[in-house]
Amino acid sequence: MPYEQYETVIGLETHVELATKTKLFCGCSTEFGGKPNSHTCPVCTGMPGSLPVLNRQALKYAIAVGLATHCEITRHSKFDRKNYFYPDNPQNYQISQLYLPICRNGWVEISTPSGKKKIGIHEIHMEEDAGKLIHDEWTDSSLVDYNRSGVPLIEIVSEPDMRSGEEVTAYLEKLRLILSYLGASDCKLEEGSMRADVNISVRPAGSSLFGTRCEMKNINSFKAIERCIRGEAERQIERIEEDKKEVVQETRRWDDNKESSKAMRSKEDAKDYRYFPDPDLVPIDVSDELLAEIKEEQPEFQEEKAVRYKEEYGLPDGDIRVLTSDKRLAEIFEETAKLSGLPKKASNWLIVETQQLMKEKNEEPKDLHFSPEHLAVLIKMADENKVSSGAARQIFNAVYENDCDPEAYAKEKGLLIVHDEGALRAAAEKAIDSNPKAAADYRAGKEKAIGALVGFVMKELHGKADPGQAGQLLAGLLKN
Repeated sequence: MPYEQYETVIGLETHVELATKTKLFCGCSTEFGGKPNSHTCPVCTGMPGSLPVLNRQALKYAIAVGLATHCEITRHSKFDRKNYFYPDNPQNYQISQLYLPICRNGWVEISTPSGKKKIGIHEIHMEEDAGKLIHDEWTDSSLVDYNRSGVPLIEIVSEPDMRSGEEVTAYLEKLRLILSYLGASDCKLEEGSMRADVNISVRPAGSSLFGTRCEMKNINSFKAIERCIRGEAERQIERIEEDKKEVVQETRRWDDNKESSKAMRSKEDAKDYRYFPDPDLVPIDVSDELLAEIKEEQPEFQEEKAVRYKEEYGLPDGDIRVLTSDKRLAEIFEETAKLSGLPKKASNWLIVETQQLMKEKNEEPKDLHFSPEHLAVLIKMADENKVSSGAARQIFNAVYENDCDPEAYAKEKGLLIVHDEGALRAAAEKAIDSNPKAAADYRAGKEKAIGALVGFVMKELHGKADPGQAGQLLAGLLKN
């Protein structure tokens, strides 16, 4: 059977570190980095006799994500122990949720060039992160850092509803946008605060039966996930078609440099982990009051903002997509539009000039520290013709870097446009006297000749003249 007659079936297990200041069951810091094993205590290092206590904010974040992904919230939930031995797992078990996850049966809608599609969310459960192993090839040994041990995670388990790397990327981008708007996670793939395990299987196109799936690990970027899906699907089809063998259910490690994978271990089932309810943690009862509180705190999400921006500001769809792609960018836009009264121009400055500087400096919207007040002042200065377009860009560079006062900066650097008619007239008369050919050409009907005269005026006034005003004044003088 040719490769194109197969369909790829994909489901994701997305692990997200929650943006709490302390760990899931103790008061240790969740800050990234730090001296190895400095953010630890008897609870997160699994010392005998230590007792965990649930972080309330982590619970609120988990429920908030569930509500945002249209999940049912489990009103009576609990924690379970997932038993396995690994050096970065100090207790020899992980506290997780198998039987009663906090959220179930949800969905998110994605958009691709093929159209819109709903991806089911099987469940969202809370669990603690493991530590980190550092492999030292020089000494041929491994060291363990427990700073990350006990950091609160949610695992978002999708249904096997995706059929391509493109759909997977759209799904992960949608999750990242939701989490960002909620402030539930910083979603930094490079720091491991958002990571995905990908379950992949293939089946004949049109079949309703699932093939044998393999779980792919060690994937740290969206592009790598797309390459991994393509590579693993090809491996499975080749095994079926050319080797005439069945696909073995297993966990595989993806090597993005080699664009290939290798088997790590046979895929475990729940029974292999000997799950049982954690005896040290009381069950979670989500009250009506807590649920109402979390619902009240839910933000306006991207889809809702997009509709409002269209109705309230009349912005084009392209502008809206960029502005709502990040919560921080949307916040700056809304405040700038409100203060300046010029929403389209506020959008232009954020989409063109701001995006260009962010690209040059390899920064993200979260790194923006200039105030909407200063951007609004600059926009009004340019709109009121107090500064030229070139000067406005120069001022914005300073605002972007140092959040300086645009008016004070323009005065200090001599960037304000000269509106003194006496000075303009003197410069215009000098331009005509110094450029007799251009003056004669204009009088003879060659209107483009006035450009040389305007340029002379601009140079004479050190770029501080209004070109339009200078052109009108020159035209009047040349008619006399």
